[in-house]
Amino acid sequence: MTVSKLLLVTTIIMSLTAPLAAQPGQPPSLAQLHNSLRLRPDQEQAWRSFEMASRPDPQEDARRRDAFERMDSLRAPQRIDLSIQMMRSDLDQMEREGDALKSLYGILSPDQQATFDRETTPPPPPR
Repeated sequence: MTVSKLLLVTTIIMSLTAPLAAQPGQPPSLAQLHNSLRLRPDQEQAWRSFEMASRPDPQEDARRRDAFERMDSLRAPQRIDLSIQMMRSDLDQMEREGDALKSLYGILSPDQQATFDRETTPPPPPR
């Protein structure tokens, strides 16, 4: 996966896990997206799997904070190894989220897919 694709997927995933009270011009929260999709009962399990995969992991967040706190005490080769390890962990999480997203998206109707696409398209970067 190229860096630009990784950044795009990260942006999409982050847009889906925004705070529940999204401001105008911000991506929708999961609750808002759920409401907009008007899921059928048979789609709810895929939604729950997607929602679970999209939730931040407190243990992973703690590991990340710890890693950043240790950076100052590490030598350059150790810092790069730690950075690579964190990126691999991020990629693993993103792949889990991507798999859940694809499973959900695959069972949405064409109208629901259009809603999903419209509401999760990241805003353009500031100029």
